[in-house]
Amino acid sequence: MRFRRTAVAVLAALGLMAVAAPAQAAASPTAVFTKVSDWGSGFEGKYTITNGGTTTVNGWSVAFDLPSGASVGSFWDASLSRSGQRFTFSNVGWNGTLAPGASASFGFNGSPGGVAPSNCTLNGNPCGGGTGNPGAPGTPGAVSATATNSSISLTWGASTGTVTGYRVYEGTALKTTVTGTGATISGLGTCEAHTYTVKAYNTAGESAGSSGGATTTGCTNPDPGGKMAGAPYLYTGWGNPPSPATVMGATGVKSFTMAFILSSGGCNPAWDGQRPLTGGADQAAINQIKAAGGSVQISFGGWQGNKLGPNCSTPAAFAGAVQQVINAAGPAVVDFDIENTDEFENYTVQDRILNGLKIVKANNPNVKVVVTFGTSTTGPTAPGIRLINQAKALGVPIDNYTIMPFDFGGGANMYQSTVNAAEGLKNALKSANGWTDAQAYAHSGISGMNGLSDQQEQTSPAQWTQIRDWAKSKGLTRFAFWSVNRDRPCPGGGVQESCSGIAQADWEFTRITAGF
Repeated sequence: MRFRRTAVAVLAALGLMAVAAPAQAAASPTAVFTKVSDWGSGFEGKYTITNGGTTTVNGWSVAFDLPSGASVGSFWDASLSRSGQRFTFSNVGWNGTLAPGASASFGFNGSPGGVAPSNCTLNGNPCGGGTGNPGAPGTPGAVSATATNSSISLTWGASTGTVTGYRVYEGTALKTTVTGTGATISGLGTCEAHTYTVKAYNTAGESAGSSGGATTTGCTNPDPGGKMAGAPYLYTGWGNPPSPATVMGATGVKSFTMAFILSSGGCNPAWDGQRPLTGGADQAAINQIKAAGGSVQISFGGWQGNKLGPNCSTPAAFAGAVQQVINAAGPAVVDFDIENTDEFENYTVQDRILNGLKIVKANNPNVKVVVTFGTSTTGPTAPGIRLINQAKALGVPIDNYTIMPFDFGGGANMYQSTVNAAEGLKNALKSANGWTDAQAYAHSGISGMNGLSDQQEQTSPAQWTQIRDWAKSKGLTRFAFWSVNRDRPCPGGGVQESCSGIAQADWEFTRITAGF
């Protein structure tokens, strides 16, 4: 095969090929801000765009930041769009085409007085001209937070790359812009959970965000003594969850046990293993309860689902996951519903949880720690006895041991079967700890199931009232039932997620529980 040589190749071979001169970069357009005037409540400013290049500019867009809380009132000779504290002015038709050497301007009024724009870009480049595009910064380092009654202070690791500053968002709302690696968000209410996202920015744009948050202090536990408020379980995952504020208004109940915290993968807590700790339906319900003067208990685990106990590799890791939830929700009580073969009957996991609870209690002395587990009609079964004895051996300061007297062969007389089971719990606690009857009762609790159970046991409102009155007379310190979602009538409906399967009034079991 014969090769053809192009003219360029021939010239190169003869050493006659010319070398192209490098292109000269044209001067870029610039945008210069001028403060026209300043008065007590506002200011007037102007940007002048000048085409210092050799080619015509067809359209311009000037963007800049104003400090948090500052704003633009009126403007002229441009169109305006806004994202948080980032303001973008674009040309209108008659002044958008700039020949070499030509200029255009736009003006605006802003408030308050004394502020000036920063971080200006013109068509995505620095307003002073030149491309100088450094690329967006790297993601800030992990965000940590500390709280007072009315503020949350954030710190984070510096971003890589060129950083103009950092923007702190709550959801999509820009809360503040800073140049350093810390910020304080003030003016918050007591016992409020907040999560913030920090993003670094420069003329090229924003980084990805790092998130962190905390709950402001000043939470009030309505039951500062040993006794906890009656707190039926509320589950936002299914069963037509009611508005807690509506239930509180109708029944006088002051506390709910929010269910359930599970693993979202590894040792990472989430509501039901999938809903975020803050910003979702669960936080909205908690905010309602607290706004109405109530408190919450947070329940971890349950019968099914991917739980933290088997997924957290050490007691410290388990305690760390629990701490995330305490920081996010500000509960009066944390309840560990230890059930099934993965936690209750797995003694390695049982010990991991118990040792983790020692850390939780040490770090949160004002938060009560409860363990909840199944029972027989005569008291705790072997795993329950083992848990009680092991808590004593390990020195775990558990405030309350709650049994679940349902799905346990209770028969027709659920009142008597529940009392028998609670007496068995009292005796087990006495034996393990050397307590008196009164001390053992004071560390005991009952969590029943309203209406029809999975085993077709039936607890009526009258029987639940008997059980409550017995618990009060003996000095038990926790009283709950599964669940508020089911506290509605559907006689003959069987076991349902959103009703009790029996005849009753709306929220009747909750009203009885409120009297605890």
